[in-house]
Amino acid sequence: METVTDQLARQFKVLADPQRLRLLALFRQGECHVAELTRVLGQSQPRVSQQLKLLCDAGLLERFRDGQRVFYRLRNRVGPLERRLLALLPDRDPAFDADRSRLRELRGSGLAAGPDEADEEAPGLRPLHRAILDYTVTAPVGDLLDIGCGRGRILKLLASRANRAIGVDVDAEARQLARAELLLAGLPNCSLRHGDMYALPFADASFDTIVLDDVLAAAESPVRALCEARRLLKPGGRLFVLIRVDDGDADTLARRLAEWGAAAEIRLAAPRRVPKLRPTWLLSVATRADTETAAA
Repeated sequence: METVTDQLARQFKVLADPQRLRLLALFRQGECHVAELTRVLGQSQPRVSQQLKLLCDAGLLERFRDGQRVFYRLRNRVGPLERRLLALLPDRDPAFDADRSRLRELRGSGLAAGPDEADEEAPGLRPLHRAILDYTVTAPVGDLLDIGCGRGRILKLLASRANRAIGVDVDAEARQLARAELLLAGLPNCSLRHGDMYALPFADASFDTIVLDDVLAAAESPVRALCEARRLLKPGGRLFVLIRVDDGDADTLARRLAEWGAAAEIRLAAPRRVPKLRPTWLLSVATRADTETAAA
């Protein structure tokens, strides 16, 4: 059985390499895949993969698959030894600064010039964001899951107050753009994943805050999607249901939402219309019906 001293000695050995320190410094900016790391560091793919394996074996990194690519990131929950080791990395270092600039340039080159497309395509987005902030400003966000995250607009809004933030979307291009947006926004606690909203790869009761981000109206089975969100919600957690009102029939959508929530055994508050006059969004906050915590 490995003792704490053995573990520390092994981690010191792994960190006694300038290239591995450069990798750790990059992961403080967010998750990365091997191909972009080879371009940033100017090293071969086998060399980078070997270094990543050593860092994973030392308990400093975790890996996950997103579509066709394998991504690496700092472990979300590390022990006190790992936190102390990571804290030793300097905030400013010429090599780290150069790597960070190359990564930002590489990610930023994939973004379209001009304003975020989401701002142009979704009328009423700013008042919707203000309404979400009204609900979350006095309550901790905790662990956040955004289902249907797109380019990550809700992640950017809430991630700075979250312990961790995960965005799920079936669109690979949207996830790629979201990673770039979140890196440039300086939000390293965010992770993007491909996922089926009816069967997400997370344990029961994993999240304090879940956002169903304009996915229910077009869903084949809105009740199944709500049931899956309910499974992932911690007792006392909150579910935010966002629905875009395209045809102006907010009353019909509100009735459907109430029916879906009742079938999924989720306690839904009456939807808030955003903006109040001529709404373009409905926002409803829900809790699990099997908890005593009422919706905000």
